[in-house]
Amino acid sequence: MILRRRFVLFLPQFVGLLIVACCLVTIVYMLACTPKGDNQQLSLPRVHSPTMKEGYEAILQEREEYHLNYIVSLKKQIAQLKAELQGRNEQFKSMQDQHPNPLGIRLDHNNLEKAQANLLAFLRSQIDKAEVHSGIKLSTEYAVVPFETFTLQKVYQLETGLTRHPEEKPVRKDKRNELIEVIELAVGSLNNPEGNGNAKHHVYTASDFIEGIYRTEKDKGTLYELTFKGDTKHQFKKIVLFRPFGPVMKVKNENVNVADTLINVIVPLAKRASKFRQFMQNFREMGIQQDGRIHLTVVYFGKEQMNEVKSILENTSKSANFKNFTFIQLNEEFSRGKGLDVGARFWKGNNVVLFFCDVDIYFTAEFLNSCRLNTQPGKKVFYPILFSQYNPSIIYGHHDSIPSLKQQLVIKKETGFWRDFGFGMTCQYRSDFINIGGFDLDIKGWGGEDVHLYRKYIHSNLMVIRTPVRGLFHLWHEKQCLDELTPEQYKMCMQSKAMNEASHGQLGMLVFKQEIETHLHKQKWSKKKA
Repeated sequence: MILRRRFVLFLPQFVGLLIVACCLVTIVYMLACTPKGDNQQLSLPRVHSPTMKEGYEAILQEREEYHLNYIVSLKKQIAQLKAELQGRNEQFKSMQDQHPNPLGIRLDHNNLEKAQANLLAFLRSQIDKAEVHSGIKLSTEYAVVPFETFTLQKVYQLETGLTRHPEEKPVRKDKRNELIEVIELAVGSLNNPEGNGNAKHHVYTASDFIEGIYRTEKDKGTLYELTFKGDTKHQFKKIVLFRPFGPVMKVKNENVNVADTLINVIVPLAKRASKFRQFMQNFREMGIQQDGRIHLTVVYFGKEQMNEVKSILENTSKSANFKNFTFIQLNEEFSRGKGLDVGARFWKGNNVVLFFCDVDIYFTAEFLNSCRLNTQPGKKVFYPILFSQYNPSIIYGHHDSIPSLKQQLVIKKETGFWRDFGFGMTCQYRSDFINIGGFDLDIKGWGGEDVHLYRKYIHSNLMVIRTPVRGLFHLWHEKQCLDELTPEQYKMCMQSKAMNEASHGQLGMLVFKQEIETHLHKQKWSKKKA
């Protein structure tokens, strides 16, 4: 009782000391960050130099904008730290009153550094509990917490319902502020590298930000992974941040060079020569011409249309001077899992990123880099959620003509949906695929094999990155559900077929087409009578 009374008496004094200490540190930090005097500034152009007055104005304006933005960012961080400090002190007071010495954390009024170290240890324990450094074993594919993707302007989200859109600008102010704050903190971290002293380094701005992914574990916090442009075309900077329901904490700052990271695109195929021709047009433009660090493996089942497929492949090889391809022919019934497994195991080179792909997929060069950046041998596998296109004949039925393919690839509620029930398109290192045991080769025909592989990964210690991606599209085609499928496979096929036609509203217009036409007829008749 005596100790508790002393605790209550000394707590206000301790809180006051903490606030005064934070204010003093803030003032010293602001003074240290104040721009140096004229005699210490970097030399500006001379009056009679070629740049003249315009050079002075441009440089001064640039420096002024940089410092103003930096001051705004610092003020936000100071305000947040003060609020968090007050909230944490109130939380600790409540915890001490209800449960003496919770989690082994005790406020020592005579040792401020120890109290701050205890607080930091508690926050870092939240990072250790979350799925940040490594994956955790999960019981089912539905237990994976998916990521959402964001850029400077847009958020690409899964949970849309009937009112929200798969791609939109954040409407809520708190969401906008959250993402802006995270980008600002990442830029500040990049511009203040640890251990470099006064060495010159590239000054990063928000314009260097490419994209980020984030997800929230309800009982631990929010994880952010942000990718920035590096010093060269194939270099990137990746920043990992974590918000443990408190101040954002930096977890990792690393250079990622993907210049030598080869992707082996594996496509299982039977017949469908016309679709393969369309696929090769996309592969040539994005994979060969724009990316260049790519290999293609085609695993062909049967002999029907095989010569036509080989001819398309050889013509592309000659016209684009592309030799990095493998053609494997199997005289057996089509099995997607078998084709991907054979293609993956056929590779004899160094460890390589495998991209399991279907012939009706369209991808961009940006997606190929996402494939590289979100995979890591022994640590990460990438399960992108692609955007599935609706039936263009329904979407553009009221137009004079259907737009070109590239004009159709727009992420809108009316044009398609995030295919969050599909696990077929995936990127992982070959070593992880072999170690996990590959596909279940007992599964024949369409569907099921991808879910089994996905379950193997989520049951392992590998981290599964699952997020909507901007550069991966499933092109619409009429789906055929064969009689040979098992009842379960046939049901899955029919459900997929129904979802691929049109949006909720568009299907409703088709269902009520007769009623709409009847209404229009009545309106015309009433106008004639009038």
